[in-house]
Amino acid sequence: MPPIAAHLRPDTVLCPDSLESALLDAIGTGEHVRHVPVLGRRGELPDDLRRPALGAEARASAVPLDAVGAIDAEAVAGWIVERYPEPHYPAVLLGSPHGSAVHLTAAMRGAWLPTSFTVRVPWPGGHVGDWRGAGEAGRVVAGRITAANPAVSVRQVHDPILDGPLCAATITLHVRWRELPTAYENFLRSRLRPGAMSLVFRDVRTWPVLDLGGGHTLQVGSPVTGLTYDQYDIARPAFRKILRDLGPDEWSRPGRGMLPRYAERAGEPALEPQLREVAAEAGHRAHRVLYRGPAALSAVVADLHRESEPSGGSCLIETDRLVDPQGVLRRGIVPYWCESAAGTTVAAAEQWLAGSRPFARVAVLPSPPGTVAETHAGLGQWRSLSTFAERGGWVDRQAAGRYPRLPLARSSAVRMTAETGPAGRPAPPMSAERVLAGLRRQGPLLGMFVG
Repeated sequence: MPPIAAHLRPDTVLCPDSLESALLDAIGTGEHVRHVPVLGRRGELPDDLRRPALGAEARASAVPLDAVGAIDAEAVAGWIVERYPEPHYPAVLLGSPHGSAVHLTAAMRGAWLPTSFTVRVPWPGGHVGDWRGAGEAGRVVAGRITAANPAVSVRQVHDPILDGPLCAATITLHVRWRELPTAYENFLRSRLRPGAMSLVFRDVRTWPVLDLGGGHTLQVGSPVTGLTYDQYDIARPAFRKILRDLGPDEWSRPGRGMLPRYAERAGEPALEPQLREVAAEAGHRAHRVLYRGPAALSAVVADLHRESEPSGGSCLIETDRLVDPQGVLRRGIVPYWCESAAGTTVAAAEQWLAGSRPFARVAVLPSPPGTVAETHAGLGQWRSLSTFAERGGWVDRQAAGRYPRLPLARSSAVRMTAETGPAGRPAPPMSAERVLAGLRRQGPLLGMFVG
């Protein structure tokens, strides 16, 4: 593999605004806890000045085009493994980025290894509505990445709802390992305790994609937004308004040639049999958990935490990048993670709270999505979550004040956990047996496969 240049250290390859980056920071040292996503900046500017300013900042923090060929996916895997300093761990959780998977990792005192990472590169002359042009520009970039890293695939996502004006300035690429990286394999063989367990979590939602060849696929839109593929249509007034707010409302509806495949957060299914083979040779157990709705995993993990805290005094609703697994453990808080600000995601949290034994306190931390769209939950829907509290429920004021346009730094989650409950003695580590039993007991009822 080519050496990584000084400005392409593994920690600079990962997009700092990505969910994977935030979750790795949350489970590790928290050194980037004050990082504010690009969409959360320049709030003092009017929109006509703010859009180009955000585009310039996004390009400045992206991987330079002339350095893309120096991306080394094996080095990225090695950097991730180095974040876990203990000689041995009782469990390792791999797979799709999910806040509750990281909460479960922390509760088990294990390690979390994502099976993909997000890279952002500049797109000179780009346009929000020109997804075809983005695909052509991405084809060149993806070709350089896969040429240097034959064991990865690249899923490009173009989504004006997720990325707003950044769609015109940068290209977003999800680099997904098709083969188990050497650093991961070595970790599985040498860093797990006898009788340890590995768990693979995979988001198996599908989305139509265009195969551009060479391991590069283009995805227009994302299930993370709460929309369906057919709703990314300029004929819909709500979507047309989103485009108009970002510039000229030009858009060609994706259609012919788009075939359903696993969406961007799924990772590559080819890793699973490799993992089982390594686990068998190393003498530890391997299981997989497949979910079509992230809310199902959020519910199971929240219930597992509540079993550790019989009093069930406090619940914290976290969202997107705003997670604090270490703080939750120190304070005995039950965490429920919302994938995004989509109204459907918040409705799932409402259903879980309605079906749960009441909490004394319910704190709600919405993550401002950075764009304005009808698919996002309104503040009234977020506030409805807090009404399930018996004594005290509230929505974070800072998040509410910046909603929906200005995303927050992850330090807001750290502050929110401190406000939700006093620090105490953490619950004992969750055993692999207990976690697996909980997943098998509740998972199938919520549409999850546990095997």
